[in-house]
Amino acid sequence: MPTYDLNQKIEDIFDKMLRPAIAMDGGILELVEIKEGKVKVAMKGACGTCPSSLITLKNGIEKTLREELNLPNLIVENVNQSETSNVVLGWG
Repeated sequence: MPTYDLNQKIEDIFDKMLRPAIAMDGGILELVEIKEGKVKVAMKGACGTCPSSLITLKNGIEKTLREELNLPNLIVENVNQSETSNVVLGWG
């Protein structure tokens, strides 16, 4: 899938499924980069300092993108927390 198409699909998923829920908690979700099977996002606002943002990132954003894009190995990283890609939280 060309990067432009993937970028647009991710933005559509963000707009329709993820940003509204994140905004309800005072957060902002921005797409930063797509490269080599990784989607880099910036979680800002209340999400930028929330201790639960890692759970939102992995169990919410990453899981939703994997399912909606049918890309089971897709990795989502928060550019504000580079260590998030190294944490395993034990869900499938």
